[in-house]
Formats: sequence, structure tokens, C-alpha cells
Amino acid sequence: MTEQVDTTTERRTDQINLSAVAASKVKSLLEQEGRDDLALRISVQPGGCSGLRYQLFFDERTLDGDVTTDFDGVTVVVDRMSVPYLNGAMIDFVDSIEKQGFTIDNPNATGSCACGDSFH
Repeated sequence: MTEQVDTTTERRTDQINLSAVAASKVKSLLEQEGRDDLALRISVQPGGCSGLRYQLFFDERTLDGDVTTDFDGVTVVVDRMSVPYLNGAMIDFVDSIEKQGFTIDNPNATGSCACGDSFH
């Protein structure tokens, strides 16, 4: 299932969300790699000090049950097991003096570790 999403709309609670800033950064990284056949895969895996951790990586595979969404030309893929944990989550990119990288604001997380790398 592929759905086209306008990143200027409000946050949706029935799927993952990618900010315009994050979409732009993903496009830039893909251009640096010289690849246009990769999608940004976001998954939730067991691990970390709070029980679950996020994984973000570029992937060329499509797995059975994947939910695929297009954000301004950036394809985001979530595996079927991770969908319930990520519905309503906002993926953003920050570039400040204190921090640089992708961030995930997830309303489904009931708590997180001190370092912010895992949640439950």
C-alpha cells in the first residue's frame, strides 16, 4: 500500500509522519549516495535500556506487509510489526549547536531512557 502525503498538513495519527526538513535531508543524503532506488525504512526493534529502539536506514527491499508512504518524493517504509508503534510519530531533522540528526517524536512511547535512544 502506497499513499501520497502532503508534508504541509497536520500530523496524522494513522501513519508515520515525516517533516519537510527531514524529507529534504533524506533527499540530500540519497543524492550524495547517487541512488534514487532507496527508501527510508523505519522500524522498531527490541533492545536498548527501555525495551524498544528505533532503526532508520536506507533499504532497497520491499517486504510482505510493508506500509509505504511518499513524502514529497521521499519513500518511507514501515514493516507491519512496527506500524502500531509508529502511527502518529513525527520524524524530523535537527541541526543545532547541541544536536544534529534525525529525531522521533512518538506519542505512543510511554517513557524513554536518559540518552533518548530507546523507549517503552
